[in-house]
Amino acid sequence: MDKANISELIHFILQSIHLIQERFAPINSSDDFLADNDGLMRLDAISMRLQAIGEALKNIDKKERDFLLQVADKTYWSKIIKTREILTHHYIDIDAETIYDICNEKLDELEDKVLELQDKIFKE
Repeated sequence: MDKANISELIHFILQSIHLIQERFAPINSSDDFLADNDGLMRLDAISMRLQAIGEALKNIDKKERDFLLQVADKTYWSKIIKTREILTHHYIDIDAETIYDICNEKLDELEDKVLELQDKIFKE
């Protein structure tokens, strides 16, 4: 395992999650993303970070195929990587409600799983 490279990617993912959490903090509903220019900038910035998280996970999976499977099944990781594909190739189809739901309902779980991965790197 290329621990250094995977460790850097995990660090990047955790940093991205924290930035998303900061940017999402003042958002109380999906409508807040669309209410003004500040909301739209938050939506764009969060979407870009979600895209980058998906790319980093995709790279981890390419480098060390079974590493992600230590903390969640393939379906879990595939959904995140597919979200990256949608954000990259079908950005026009993304709506504020989808991004809101990801941030409000899925981000904490992802952070927990990535922290588990980080622990596994340091234990090996």
